[in-house]
Amino acid sequence: MKYLSRPEEMILLAVSRLKQDAYGVSIRKLVQKWTGKYWSIGAIYVPLERLERKGFVTSTTSAPTPERGGRKKRIFKITRSGVQELEKIRQVNSAMWEGYPETAGEKD
Repeated sequence: MKYLSRPEEMILLAVSRLKQDAYGVSIRKLVQKWTGKYWSIGAIYVPLERLERKGFVTSTTSAPTPERGGRKKRIFKITRSGVQELEKIRQVNSAMWEGYPETAGEKD
């Protein structure tokens, strides 16, 4: 069984949360907010392409918008398989962290 990579997990979760506003720049902003780190737009689109090939997201092109100089946006949407995959990874993460004491990394 293969699991999502950590970037794929974060990006898929961002797509799920952003709903109809899930496009490259908005996804990047949310992931940067969560991690506190800079993410290049390529670091967002490469995993999005993988997620689409795996069937976890689909994409459509929006109508041109004036605020983007007439350019279209590529909007991503999580699929039922994507939701199921997020639930699997959530269960794995919960199992891994269960019983881990809050002070385990502290020195005496």
